[in-house]
Amino acid sequence: MKPPAFDYHAPSTLDEALNLANQLGQDAKFIAGGQSLVPMMNFRLVHPAHLIDLNGIAALSYLRIEGGELCIGAMTRHREVELSPIIRDGWPLISECMPFVAHVQIRNRGTLGGSLSHADPAAELPAVMTVLEAKFVLRSNRGTRTVPVKDFFVGTLTTATEPGELLAEVRVPPLPLATGWAFDELSRRRGDFALVGAAALVHLAPDGRIEWARLAFTGVGERPTRAPHTEQALRGQSPTEDVVRAAAEQSSNDLTPESDLHASAEYRRDVAKVIARRTLMKAIERSRTASQ
Repeated sequence: MKPPAFDYHAPSTLDEALNLANQLGQDAKFIAGGQSLVPMMNFRLVHPAHLIDLNGIAALSYLRIEGGELCIGAMTRHREVELSPIIRDGWPLISECMPFVAHVQIRNRGTLGGSLSHADPAAELPAVMTVLEAKFVLRSNRGTRTVPVKDFFVGTLTTATEPGELLAEVRVPPLPLATGWAFDELSRRRGDFALVGAAALVHLAPDGRIEWARLAFTGVGERPTRAPHTEQALRGQSPTEDVVRAAAEQSSNDLTPESDLHASAEYRRDVAKVIARRTLMKAIERSRTASQ
């Protein structure tokens, strides 16, 4: 299928793009890599009258560290994020997650900002950014504001961005030394959206107990789902298999996924329990190894 007719705009600066968005109003959409928006247009699920192409704005594509935080421009391609030594050394959870995002051909074109703005409830990056407690810098011709990840994802394909507003940058705070990480998911085929996925971070105290843990799921709700009860239950515990198994069971029981044509709610809860245990144990082992 082909999309309905639209007017195409190719600004060369961010200010130009934001002014266009303000002038054109809700009939306009930004397009980045186009890996999600174009298929939706082809299926007539969305039909913007105007497309504002961000690919000519070089200032939106970068990876750098400022004040200890990782700063990623919204137009940075997935593949660049995947291969970046800066991210691999300082934020390895992102590096581990990226090969699960679609296929290499799509990662060559898709952008970090586009994926996060699309807010697909089965996507990997929203859950990863949730446990990393990232912040999202939003720009419009009215100014700039920063939104914490917990407030950014509102629901299925819905974020806190307002009309005329653009996700310009993702900021990820530094992790303490010896923080363990892990990401895993189950999908029908490699590259498909996950039926269930989980991202975990664990930091062990000097005495070997769990100082803190973070766990978030994808594919089990309308937005990435963090597991605060499980995180609290793990704090101060010895990182044994029995402790982690009980925590994973609790995290699964707290979930309220819906059944669909891909999997039942019961199946998703069972898978979530297994993946939670795997990611938590892997994160614990990595923290233990880094502490030695």
